[in-house]
Amino acid sequence: MLRLSVDEIIQKIESGQTFEAISQDRSFRIKIEKYVPFLCAAIHNGHGLRPELEEISALSEYERWYEEDPYTIDFVRSFPMTIEGMDSRYEYDLNRGPEGAVFEEAWGKQVWTRSLSDQEKQQSLDKHAAFYQVIDALCAAMMDRFSGGLVYDIHSYNYKRHDRETPVFNIGSERVDQHKFGAQVEKWRDELSKIKLPNTHNLTQINGIFYGRGYLLEHVSKRFEDILVLATEVKKVYCDELTGESFPKVIEALHQGFKRAILNHTSQFSKKKTTYRIKKKSELLSGTLSETISKIDRLLYRTVRDFELLEFVNPVNLEQERRRFYASNYQRIPQFHYKQIHLDTWRLKRTLSQLPIEDIRDISIQNLYKEVAQAYMDKIDMLSTLGTSKFKFNSLRYFGEPSAKDIDNARYLLYCPDFQTVEENADLDVEDASDLFRSLGNEYGFEFKIKVSDRVVSPATVLNARKTVVLKKGAQFSQRSLQALGNHEIGVHMVTTMNSNIQPLKIFNVGLPRNTMTQEGLAVLSELLSGSMGMTRLWELAHRVFAVKSVVDGASFVETFKMLHEDFQLDRDRAFNLSTRVHRGGGFTKEHLYLEGFRRVLKRYKAGVKLDNLLIGKTSLEFHDTINEMIERKILSKPHYVTKPFNDPVDIHPNLSYVLSGLK
Repeated sequence: MLRLSVDEIIQKIESGQTFEAISQDRSFRIKIEKYVPFLCAAIHNGHGLRPELEEISALSEYERWYEEDPYTIDFVRSFPMTIEGMDSRYEYDLNRGPEGAVFEEAWGKQVWTRSLSDQEKQQSLDKHAAFYQVIDALCAAMMDRFSGGLVYDIHSYNYKRHDRETPVFNIGSERVDQHKFGAQVEKWRDELSKIKLPNTHNLTQINGIFYGRGYLLEHVSKRFEDILVLATEVKKVYCDELTGESFPKVIEALHQGFKRAILNHTSQFSKKKTTYRIKKKSELLSGTLSETISKIDRLLYRTVRDFELLEFVNPVNLEQERRRFYASNYQRIPQFHYKQIHLDTWRLKRTLSQLPIEDIRDISIQNLYKEVAQAYMDKIDMLSTLGTSKFKFNSLRYFGEPSAKDIDNARYLLYCPDFQTVEENADLDVEDASDLFRSLGNEYGFEFKIKVSDRVVSPATVLNARKTVVLKKGAQFSQRSLQALGNHEIGVHMVTTMNSNIQPLKIFNVGLPRNTMTQEGLAVLSELLSGSMGMTRLWELAHRVFAVKSVVDGASFVETFKMLHEDFQLDRDRAFNLSTRVHRGGGFTKEHLYLEGFRRVLKRYKAGVKLDNLLIGKTSLEFHDTINEMIERKILSKPHYVTKPFNDPVDIHPNLSYVLSGLK
């Protein structure tokens, strides 16, 4: 990181440069990724003392920490303009004027073992003055560019010394021009009150315990009457003020909450009080892909790029066990075998756990990478227990199980009659499927490999890492089912594979957490909008829900097969294939996600939500907003390939539309 003098920092600000630097004397850190009409300041975040002062300090590390504002810079790390005090307020207090900034005694305790010399005091006051020179330059830049601005002045306070309920967030507004900014102060209170914290009741007040009499507010308000300083105190619910122990989940929630609150507040403030005009709140954030994100993305990709769970979970002796099962009159439980695992699963987990994801400053993107790393650790647990009794537990942990609503929806679909009167013959084979898939690839403008294998359960499977479609040897298709399969596998799964390979970040190639539900939901929607869906397909999705439920309930392979074959009247090949899908590995529970994923995606589609950005790779609905934001910020590229039925849908059969309207 740059080490710059105050003059060099001010010169960069005045010339409009973006930069990140620590002051030459290491007293403060400044970051400008983009010039925006708001500055986030954490002036008491620091804990440093000059070495000569540390030698004469009468206070312990903890005693200093107790009156400082630790972690306050973490709450606002997502934003493009921040300034952070790195020195302890015991050396000089940036929220007090020069005349009272250097303490001999503070909060009832002697600060030094001897009196400071005039020279020692002056050195601290010089740091104080230098900091405010930079503050003035930042405020002047906001005024020059935007004719107004905001300073979010973030502090924290100890609450256990009070014998009454105190606010989680306190806004001090006593010295704020109420005529000019009263509505904006109230809006800030409203935004802070919406922040949800673990195990904490959020009471937010204006002047509830502090009144905004600090020097930063006073200094800026006197010099820049069109800049609003919001002196904001955060109750130390994010740590134990008596021991210094931090609570990471609360700090993370505060980071997420401040990001949302500041974006909402600044976007409204900018429209009313500045010349800065934005169409979307994401324009208030940096549009630069940081080297930190790129580095972690590369490390993550390098770690898991060869990990393809479906490659290992498909039995290698599938057809032999099918023959033996039929020969036993459906009594012999198949003994599936799987290919040898060439991955060192323990080493993979260790590498993932050591990724420095906490270094990503934007909380939304940080959470994205955290969730992906955790999801892969869960999938690695599945792989390491493949073929054992523990596999089902790990599968349930990752994929979950059918909910009561899933069961109700599946039962409802099985009650619905078939509205198609023409029975289609399954007279097309894998060669026809290959021809259709290549034709669809040509329409989209990309190429991929096609492989035929007897070791897959599904009629077709896309292997993302290898850009390969694997067709099941001997599979037969009707014209409608093949069209559906093409729009499913090529129109979504291969489209998202190809899009992920041209993104600047590889995280969407390795896949977001729980992407199965979203990707399969999009793929089934593609079937619907292409006009190739019928009731038999919906029944198939319903059967999968009941098949997974039987596994969860402890049914054996034979019991699941008999339920499907005898109760649901599936022919024996379909019953065997579905039983295999849910029992392989020891209990593979992902199949129930197809119906729920379709329901959720269909609901968004009907509500007019644009789904195209979910096609940039193996995405999840859970992160739809984050993906949209990253595309708006130009951190990600818009999808190059878009599922054709999404842009040119056919009319849905009215009977089918009526059936779908009944899904809960």
